[in-house]
Amino acid sequence: MRRMSNSSDEVVPGHPEPTPPATRAEAAAARSDMLTQEPEPAPPVSREARRGILTVIERPLAVGFIATLGVLGGIVLGSAIASITSILIYIILALFISLGLDPIVRMLERRGLKRAAGIAIVFGVFVLIATAFLFFVLPPVVQQIGLFIESIPKAINETLHSEWFLSLPADLQLAVTGALEQASSGLAHPETIAAIGGGILKLGVGIASAITAGFIITALTLYFLSSLDGMKRALYSLAPAYDRPTLSRMTERVTASVGSSLLGSVILSAINAGVVFFLHLVIGLPFPALMAVIAFVITLIPLFGSVIFLIFASIVALFSSPTQALIFAIGYLIYIQLESYVVSPRVMNRAISIPAALVLIGALVGGTLAGVIGVLVALPVMASILLIIREVVVPKQDAKLRA
Repeated sequence: MRRMSNSSDEVVPGHPEPTPPATRAEAAAARSDMLTQEPEPAPPVSREARRGILTVIERPLAVGFIATLGVLGGIVLGSAIASITSILIYIILALFISLGLDPIVRMLERRGLKRAAGIAIVFGVFVLIATAFLFFVLPPVVQQIGLFIESIPKAINETLHSEWFLSLPADLQLAVTGALEQASSGLAHPETIAAIGGGILKLGVGIASAITAGFIITALTLYFLSSLDGMKRALYSLAPAYDRPTLSRMTERVTASVGSSLLGSVILSAINAGVVFFLHLVIGLPFPALMAVIAFVITLIPLFGSVIFLIFASIVALFSSPTQALIFAIGYLIYIQLESYVVSPRVMNRAISIPAALVLIGALVGGTLAGVIGVLVALPVMASILLIIREVVVPKQDAKLRA
């Protein structure tokens, strides 16, 4: 039978074995040494760092002068960039147009043509379309703009005396009449007429500048389109060798998405313009060519452009006849549904899906920065950013989480 003992050396089940006295003494001595040990001195400041600090302290005027020169250099560089903004816009626009035409050239290459022959065919068709627009579309549009401006007072007067307007509530009639009279008086003011005359003069100068810019952009587009593969190879050579396959894959996907988005947007806008022109001719609404051009420009805005033009064109048609406006609204609304579910998926099949909120934000930002061109470029830029985030940023973050 085991003898019970109250000694401190006894091992109690479920408790750690007590520390021997010698071990406890050594641990106490180690703790005492750690407490009494002096901290290690900080590493000495290098001679170069000490010299820089002394320079700042002893020569403040020299340091301030150098900083001022840096600020002035930044201002001069910003002014230089601002002075060549139009040239930068030409370059960016030509690059995007070349990316939009590149899918057509590649399609011709897959059919057995050389790239030079495909570029020649694409540019030949482009020149024919531009020539047809200048000689067959632009003259009636300019003429209809003048007729539209001349018909505004008559259309307002006829609307105020029409049966459907007189059937509206009295408060609504009073509000609309006051707004129209205020607009008419503003247009008849001499200052407004002078401003319009100056605007017409600026418009003429703008048209001349646009023609010059068109030749420059055409030449740049031809160069970019012919040397697009060489530009991509030069870009790949700037990356490390182990990253070049990934960079090549991402660049091809981005350029293909940008080209498909631009080409698809232009095709959809052209179809919209054709539908609007046809509806105006069939229904008997005035200014078909002008409304078709306006439809082409407005429907470049992705997702919301067709709805905006539907509201605008219906209001304009309302001045001719409420019945015609209703027929146009129904016909164009039917086309919008067909475009959303039939035409757009076939035309934009290679484009990247973008949330509607980002599309609207991109269109607003692009329109504010560069007008119609900015709206047209906003969608492919947003698509490229989303593609890079999904294919590069998100996988890297997922790898960090898995690690």
